[in-house]
Amino acid sequence: MRVSRAAKQDTQAPSVWRGFFTVVEEKEGEHSTLREDTIMKQTTMEEFKRIREEGNRRVLEHAGTSMKRLYHIDAEVYKEGALPAKTKELIGLVASLVLRCDDCVTYHLHRCREQGVDDTELEEALVIGYTVGGSITVPHLRRAFGAWDELE
Repeated sequence: MRVSRAAKQDTQAPSVWRGFFTVVEEKEGEHSTLREDTIMKQTTMEEFKRIREEGNRRVLEHAGTSMKRLYHIDAEVYKEGALPAKTKELIGLVASLVLRCDDCVTYHLHRCREQGVDDTELEEALVIGYTVGGSITVPHLRRAFGAWDELE
């Protein structure tokens, strides 16, 4: 087996991770894809925002009515309501951590910062995610705290 299309590491030490690789099996000179996995490559927070905005633009270019409605709902549920927007972003952050979605965690970290979440509130929310999600969330916690520090 060999790995192809491997993501390169940036020379900086930022905290957001993106990228992928494909594992291929060589059979008598031929390559057949076994599976595609995610391997994370560090990018800056600004790069994350740019990639996310470009990706959303691309999705919405191709989106039909159902996809556009889901995007709209996703934006609406985090607005002020019976729960403050700040609380909703912390809930989104915890859910993202438990689901181990680094892009989602990073997005909610941005939003938490915009909503005025402080370091103590962030830690309390993330320890809930760690408790619910278990030790498998630790790598995501490391990246989350690194991204949080980068947002200061």
